[in-house]
Amino acid sequence: MKNDNNKTDAANLRQKAEEQLKKQQSKTSSLSSENDLRKLLHELEVHQIELEMQNEELVVAKEKVEIANEKYTELYDFAPSGYLSLTKDGKISELNFVAAKLLGKERSHLIKSRFAIFLSENTRSVFSHFFDAIFTSKIKQSCEVSISTEGNLPIDVAIEGIISQKDEICHLNLVDITERKQAEEELLNQKKLFETMFNSITDGIVITDIDRKIILANKGMKSTFGYEPHELIGKSTQMLYADKSKFLDTGEKVFNENVPAKENLYITFYKDKENQHFPGETFESRLLDSNGCWIGNLGIIRNVSERQKLISDLIIAKDQAQKSDRLKSAFLANMSHEIRTPMNGILGFASILKTPNLTGAQQQEYIRIIEKSGNRMLNIINDIIDISKIEAGLMKLDMKETNINEQIEYIYTFFKPEVEAKGMKLSYITPLSAQDVIITTDREKVYAILTNLVKNAIKYSEKGSIELGYEIVEMQSIEYLQFYVKDTGIGIPKDRQEAIFERFIQADIEYQKARQGAGLGLAITKAYIEMLGGKIWVESDPDSPDSYRIGVNLRAHINNKMLIKNKT
Repeated sequence: MKNDNNKTDAANLRQKAEEQLKKQQSKTSSLSSENDLRKLLHELEVHQIELEMQNEELVVAKEKVEIANEKYTELYDFAPSGYLSLTKDGKISELNFVAAKLLGKERSHLIKSRFAIFLSENTRSVFSHFFDAIFTSKIKQSCEVSISTEGNLPIDVAIEGIISQKDEICHLNLVDITERKQAEEELLNQKKLFETMFNSITDGIVITDIDRKIILANKGMKSTFGYEPHELIGKSTQMLYADKSKFLDTGEKVFNENVPAKENLYITFYKDKENQHFPGETFESRLLDSNGCWIGNLGIIRNVSERQKLISDLIIAKDQAQKSDRLKSAFLANMSHEIRTPMNGILGFASILKTPNLTGAQQQEYIRIIEKSGNRMLNIINDIIDISKIEAGLMKLDMKETNINEQIEYIYTFFKPEVEAKGMKLSYITPLSAQDVIITTDREKVYAILTNLVKNAIKYSEKGSIELGYEIVEMQSIEYLQFYVKDTGIGIPKDRQEAIFERFIQADIEYQKARQGAGLGLAITKAYIEMLGGKIWVESDPDSPDSYRIGVNLRAHINNKMLIKNKT
């Protein structure tokens, strides 16, 4: 097309030259002298030379233009970006190979096609707005669209456009940004994944600069310290430490640039938003850039209060288990003795009863010993059964109304001969009359409690007196009956007063002074009292035997209060 235009320009130039020559020839005919003719010929020769020189220049210029056109065409056609031109109605008037490749067709098949038909439906409106803005504003515009052609994957394209000076043609530059968009999407997904993981960790996590100022915090800081993440940004981590010296000490050991970089795990005390202190297990590590330069720090903080409490509880449980094991071993050793003793009595005196010529008195004495040994063995077996039921949770309550005065008087009557036989005195105190004091409780459990306490007092007392009774006490506007058994026995050291209520133990078992018995009576008593919602304690001073007293609180319904009466 450009060569045809050059030929037309040459023909026009030749025609103008011939016309000019005719004019000059008409002037020459009017010359009157030979000099004038010579001058004219000279001028014509000079002019001819000038024209030849100009023609040579034009040929050189033409060659340069053709070379430039070829270079432009090559640059245009083989440019790494897509170039195309659109008419005002959006039709393609010219495009290069890359643009044709993006559109998925041969170049020749794309001329006069509407560019918008190659765009995905969801980006056509974007391009329409962009195209209108170019012709309206007459300045460069840009947008991002997706090219979707049949049989090909969608291609993301960035478009820059500008109109020609005559406002008739829109020139577009198309750049394939599919890989960039995929990279951005992948980066966004990784960012979301990081944020999800970062904020789903319940431990507190902070990222700081090299000055230990927080630049990022996760949601775990809320559960660990009570701070929202945005409240910590720009703040020094010193605000999290319970002790400033610990903050400085950590800085010297972990964050000093003169100290070799390493991962650190340590436990120190922190304080939360409410200024509550807690132990925190902390993992600290330096953050390095691609060049290995230190740019910040990572800190992961876990509240280990529960763990330390669990460890402490486990240590206590271990000690208790070892203690229980030791006590059970002692208990089994004691049981072997406690069972053998009455069994030997039964078998031994049963064998003696076979001896001929025994007097009636002798027989009665041996039978009495056998009965006593049998009762002692039965009590041991009952205690073992009861403690086993208690530990297995099989012991049940049978709650009924009962008159406690009747029980105390019965216990007094039952044990009075045994106490007096030891040369001691037994008494009881009932502040309320029998018809006015009613307790809704398990009658058998209360009887077993008071009986065990009285038997224990008899067992460990050699002289003096034993007193059984109750008092009316009021605690937090609730009236209780406070039972007690007071004796003048051997007393109990203060450091052993809690131990006497434990299973398989007697107060002085470690001192090898334990008297006969399985060591279960008071443990069963305590279990019964706790089942009934009460508590038991001891008041004793080995230096003052008459101060020994075991108290029991049981909640009771009291109909009437009367003066204390003392019966002996």
